[in-house]
Amino acid sequence: MKLKDNTPVPDFESSFFWDTDIDKLDWQKVYKAVIARIIERGGQQEIDELVRFYGYEKVIKAVRDEIYFLPNYAIDRAVKFFPELEKEEMYCYLNRKDKPYHWI
Repeated sequence: MKLKDNTPVPDFESSFFWDTDIDKLDWQKVYKAVIARIIERGGQQEIDELVRFYGYEKVIKAVRDEIYFLPNYAIDRAVKFFPELEKEEMYCYLNRKDKPYHWI
């Protein structure tokens, strides 16, 4: 899929980005938010599309080093999708380890 200006875009269901006008997204600028959202809510097909679009190394680097928050279930999903990751190395895990959610 491509936009009018031939910029490639990933092939995700629009329901993953219900709160955003996906036609106006700069997919390269918001890659961390896109990766986090897909890790939280997507399945294997969406993970495969993430890797196809952004590249394996960029996805792994974002999940391990650049995404500051993922809920516990999403951290577990990330480790399931990418077995070479260890949650003890993930910034989003270290950033909140043993810290309760403020809204609970």
